[in-house]
Amino acid sequence: MDGTVLVADDDRTIRTVLTQALTRAGCKVHATSSLTTLMRWVGEGKGDAVITDVAMPDGNGLEMLPKISQDRPNLPVIVISAQNTIMTAIKATEANAFDYLPKPFDLPDLMKRTARALDKSGATRVAPSSTHQHTDRDDLPLVGRTPAMQALYRLVARVMNTDLPVLIWGESGTGKSLIGRAIHDFSDRRTLPFLTVTGADLSDLEGPARVLARVRGGTLLIDEIADIPQEVQARIARMMDAPGEYAPRFLATSQSDLATAMEAGSLRRDLYYRLSGATVHVPSLRDRVEDIELLATHFLERGDTGTGVRSLSQGAAKVFTTYQWPGNVRQLEHAMRQLALTGRAAEVSQAEAEQVLGAQPAHEPIHAQANTERLGASVERHLRRYFDQHGGELPPPGLYARILREIETPLIEIALEATSGNQAKCADLLGINRNTLRKKITDLDIEVTRGRKMM
Repeated sequence: MDGTVLVADDDRTIRTVLTQALTRAGCKVHATSSLTTLMRWVGEGKGDAVITDVAMPDGNGLEMLPKISQDRPNLPVIVISAQNTIMTAIKATEANAFDYLPKPFDLPDLMKRTARALDKSGATRVAPSSTHQHTDRDDLPLVGRTPAMQALYRLVARVMNTDLPVLIWGESGTGKSLIGRAIHDFSDRRTLPFLTVTGADLSDLEGPARVLARVRGGTLLIDEIADIPQEVQARIARMMDAPGEYAPRFLATSQSDLATAMEAGSLRRDLYYRLSGATVHVPSLRDRVEDIELLATHFLERGDTGTGVRSLSQGAAKVFTTYQWPGNVRQLEHAMRQLALTGRAAEVSQAEAEQVLGAQPAHEPIHAQANTERLGASVERHLRRYFDQHGGELPPPGLYARILREIETPLIEIALEATSGNQAKCADLLGINRNTLRKKITDLDIEVTRGRKMM
């Protein structure tokens, strides 16, 4: 890594860690706890890249980005922030930040992003697409520190001002409609209508015309697209092909992966390809356990009745983080509101947490995959999720070998188990040479145990 990096953060530890890491990587570093000093350095022409915090003692790092972009349009700025909300990612994108990372950040990840910033520091950057101001939407529980949520924020920030259709999928209660609303509210169409429709709204021949007249070029969100009958899906496809003079932006939600739904026949292929401009996967709550306490605190604060905000005891926090949350964020919100209204003590006790969860209604398993799902569809679903989790960026190089290894290892292990560890039978079952099997066992470090029960 080569170049000079300007670091601005009021945390001395972070400045020290970044200075040491960047210096070891071959960079020159100027570090400061002051935005005023940072802006002076930028004005003097110093630095090939900038890493800045948002909340600084003498100002807001995001508010400085337009000035930096105006004075030095080729200077990439990486924003780091402990304000782990979707608004931070959106504001960073709109302010023309090169990249955004939440605190606590992964140092190797930040180093890779800094290297990319230095590589591209000579490239011409595009001016911000809009200069409108946003107000924070406290009613949006789109908060989280986990990598999955941060990748989601970055992806939403990238797609919000495009005209691409967006597929939003995830379990019930994860906040799919909130993601759709956020894409609209922070887009260039924010002054136009936002309309959510179901299959019933489009079931008759005049349904599409009525919907288009109501949305008037705004954003149209089609709820649970995979559950809509095939004949209505055909109507939606025709509506997308000929939306009229004021074409809306199309969003769709689903509790199932739509690539899988297409393979299963519940979603028309032509509609899938029309809608799949960008795919947003909203993670389940059990896939972002580290965010549970943060969300619980958020909902407790919103449920304050004037007697004081309740907090979670350690015991209660443990109960909530080990629970499966089949209803996801919506279920958590209802539980926290109940605790905010009914509790008297300043802390939510472990007993209260267990009681409120014990009173939760039972939920059916979410969109369990059919036993007839093809292996190809399952692999495609896994790969799409893997790409989506990188927030619009490409995964690390070497993907082909990594994916083949992930498939090959369990295949050989299961085949060996089925043949009781008999390598001759296993090679015959797989249809490969015995010497080839032995080499793969060695290369993949597979343990062979003889005498297992035959399948």
